[in-house]
Amino acid sequence: MKDYKKYNHLFLRSGFGIPLDKLNLLINKPIQEITDNLFNDSESFYPVMYNLDTDEYTEKKYRDLSRQERQEKRRKNRQNIQKINTQWLIKMSEDNSALREKMTFFWHGHFACKNNLSKLNELQNNTLRKNALGNFKDLLFDISKDPAMLQFLNNQQNRKKSPNENFARELLELFTLGRGHYTEDDIKNAAKAFTGWGYNDKGEFIFKENQHDNSKKIFMGQEGNFNGDDIINILLRNKRTAEFISEKIYKFFVNENIDTKVVKEMTDLFFESGYDIKKLMKFVFNSDWFYDNKNIGSKVKSPVEYIAGIAKTYNINFVNQNILFGLQRALGQILLNPPNVGGWASGKNWIDTSSLMFRLKLPEAIFSSSDLEFNYKKTSDEDINILPDEELNTKSGKNKIRVLRNMKTNIDIKPYVNYFSEKNETEILNELCDFMLQVELNNDIKNLIYKYSDKSNKENFVESTLVRIMSLPEFQMC
Repeated sequence: MKDYKKYNHLFLRSGFGIPLDKLNLLINKPIQEITDNLFNDSESFYPVMYNLDTDEYTEKKYRDLSRQERQEKRRKNRQNIQKINTQWLIKMSEDNSALREKMTFFWHGHFACKNNLSKLNELQNNTLRKNALGNFKDLLFDISKDPAMLQFLNNQQNRKKSPNENFARELLELFTLGRGHYTEDDIKNAAKAFTGWGYNDKGEFIFKENQHDNSKKIFMGQEGNFNGDDIINILLRNKRTAEFISEKIYKFFVNENIDTKVVKEMTDLFFESGYDIKKLMKFVFNSDWFYDNKNIGSKVKSPVEYIAGIAKTYNINFVNQNILFGLQRALGQILLNPPNVGGWASGKNWIDTSSLMFRLKLPEAIFSSSDLEFNYKKTSDEDINILPDEELNTKSGKNKIRVLRNMKTNIDIKPYVNYFSEKNETEILNELCDFMLQVELNNDIKNLIYKYSDKSNKENFVESTLVRIMSLPEFQMC
């Protein structure tokens, strides 16, 4: 049997998986050669233009509109945000630069932000994509001057006579040092340093000098007439920032349980390289410890990883792209709509009785293009119209049961059927289990899969076996 798990581990963590036929072309190549190709494929940055039906970066123009006109503009913005959401999710599953998209997704969770103006979402999405594999210093400066972030964390209202501490607090707690590595006075003085940072009607960063506090400030034991740039540079000179980012990368790409020795190696490399993200990620993916058994199959797939992963690996095209919103809501993670500034929880937080049952039913619904019920999950932003009424119906208002409708899909399993053309049913079952699952499956469950698979012909057997394996709890792990 081929060693699928090691190679799948790389593609699941660095991207969103890989189809069986493509993996078989790589499986005998050295890991370093494969990782080099992954980075080469993601080397170039191209901003994604989502063709939004608006060119507005602020809500100032809304004041002169009637209530009905304001409602219409906000409706269009919600539709545009949905467009960014679905097109980005599709890009994750189809684009060759999977590593850049995975890193963009990671930074989206790290710099968690949401905004009701679609152009600001588009700008920030491309800011993260541009810097995803670049330098963390550049990324931190760019995101700190990003209009969506400045608005989300109220720095647009941060003035010398009434400093707002929201951005400064999250910069220290969530973006650089982590909780417990600063004082309340550090936050207060950092907030003063960021007074006057804002953006204009074109979505461009501006420094409003007349609103900036030019007083002396004491920050992290240093004294001076600091501005926002100074604060960020002080944070970057603090090695704790490199450690905090390394910890988060380890948890996201390797294992929820931190290996302190490995994280120290990552921290040293990251800090000494001047915060080179690409160099850090190459170190992770080329290290022997990354492929330790304790790390393979140790993580629960997040909803976005799950959806993008099945689409990419099994050639699934969602004809009705609006359904991608319903899937995200049902599974509990909506791109561009994190629950709070801390981003999404991870690991076992993705799985409860309701969400697990939905995941187990989902493959059958996808392959048969059928409707699917799910328990409605309240999000942090209920005014977002996730789906039109005809595609997301409330079956019971009391129990909040909803139905995903029109889940039409086009699925091409011919590459799988062709690959297995010379193999018998037992060989197909064993190889699919080994390829699709990152954890071992006992023979009793394999026998049940075989028993309930369609054996009328090879194509039906391959498809039904795919569905049965995807419907297992073990398939939720990566």
